[in-house]
Amino acid sequence: MSFRIGKRFTFEAAHQLSGLPGGHKCGRLHGHSYTVEVVLTATELSESGFVIDFANLDPIKRHLAEHFDHQPLNEAIDIEPTSENLARVLFEWCAKNVPLPATAAIEAVRVSETSATWAEYRPCH
Repeated sequence: MSFRIGKRFTFEAAHQLSGLPGGHKCGRLHGHSYTVEVVLTATELSESGFVIDFANLDPIKRHLAEHFDHQPLNEAIDIEPTSENLARVLFEWCAKNVPLPATAAIEAVRVSETSATWAEYRPCH
């Protein structure tokens, strides 16, 4: 048996993608209202009945506010700032910085630039 939960966070940022065909709109500096969804799983619940208390995910909100909100993503991360790369960077940060109970794990991080598009990173086990 397993349980899954998720929490969404938002921030505003700009980026410019390189290596695209001439005239591609994403090659110009532009911004998005990003949504980040962090998905966690657990094999069993805590005594309180949680995978994790959602309040324990506040470090993610602070990290996004301090390092990504209203920032140029080309300067915020050391890799091409696509949604795919951003999902991986954020997954890796969460895995290192969000304390979890032994029964829980971060399953995936999903990044959306628009309401119609998303990219998700989940490691291969």
